[in-house]
Amino acid sequence: MDYFLSEEQIMIRDLARQIAEEKIIPIRAELDEKEEFPWEIMKVLAQSDLFGLFIPEEYGGFGKGSLELAIAIEELSKACLGVATSYSANALGFLPILLYGSEEQKKKYLPDIAAGKKLVAFALTEANAGSDAGGVQTTAVKDGSEYVLNGTKQWITNGGEAEINTVVAMTNKSKGARGASMFVVEKGTKGFGFGKKENKLGIRASSTRELVFEDCRIPEENLIGKEGLGFIVAIKTLDVARNGVGAQGVGVAQGALDAALQFAVTRKQFGQAISSFQAIQHMLADMATQIEAARALVYSVARYIDGGAKDFSKVSAMSKLFASDVAMKVTVDAVQIMGGSGYMKEYPVEKMMRDAKILQIYEGTNQIQRNVIGQALIKETAKKG
Repeated sequence: MDYFLSEEQIMIRDLARQIAEEKIIPIRAELDEKEEFPWEIMKVLAQSDLFGLFIPEEYGGFGKGSLELAIAIEELSKACLGVATSYSANALGFLPILLYGSEEQKKKYLPDIAAGKKLVAFALTEANAGSDAGGVQTTAVKDGSEYVLNGTKQWITNGGEAEINTVVAMTNKSKGARGASMFVVEKGTKGFGFGKKENKLGIRASSTRELVFEDCRIPEENLIGKEGLGFIVAIKTLDVARNGVGAQGVGVAQGALDAALQFAVTRKQFGQAISSFQAIQHMLADMATQIEAARALVYSVARYIDGGAKDFSKVSAMSKLFASDVAMKVTVDAVQIMGGSGYMKEYPVEKMMRDAKILQIYEGTNQIQRNVIGQALIKETAKKG
């Protein structure tokens, strides 16, 4: 379908697609097997100015919106979701600074992020704080002109690789969720270290690691916004970022469909291509229709956000929920169409199936997304009386 993309948006799409085809596809299996962080590809993305898409021009970026970011994420995800996660998690990481940071913080951090010189990680999750974000145990105690952080963050994307980390910590535990605050913590700060690197089912090229704070002192100017705004900053950040997860879902699903289609028209059984069998045609038809519906939703939500909508929590949750469910179904069906071949590492769809699963889990499980959507619907109905 023609989504009426501008010439500039088409250029972004084609550039990301070229990088995906020339730089990512040839080494994606190796990155997955070795669990190797794709630094060389990150450098290519930086040289191509893709890190600056979503950052305002005054801070060294290009001032584009959610749609342009979604287009780039989708193309990278077609090739390798692990690489795309490393790229898109960077945006998740810097969003707190962009949305709520002081002018000084924006000038200090955003230009290097836009240039791809420094990678960012978003640190909310802990052993007892995932879907229950109010369970955060990491503390930040004010001591003169500094904050002292203690605690451990778990399953942090880009953890250990990122130079800049946006971290949620409790500044007043007695206030519950209202006692959380958001901070910038730079790699190399004394008292800030890393735990184990996780061995994962999928997105293995992406680094997932513990962040450990032991009497880690940071200056008070590293507080993002005000004390007590941490969860609001985190929620608003996730509202924007979740559509990017939807774009990841569209991309990996499209990549799986493309591989399954190519296989179906060349693989012969009973003397004819398996694409001639109605059972296969129906599966391909459903896969393509579901992907197109997911893409339409992701692009529409992106345009809604870019249009200045004040509240897009519900539709962003819908985008993440629907597109990630489609990604899981399509990748499973791609493996099924390809049969024994699809199950082998020689072909990319087994990796795509493993990778797709995380989309239903991170940045809020799909069960949490359904909570968000359901509660929003009830609230809207109550307002109407």
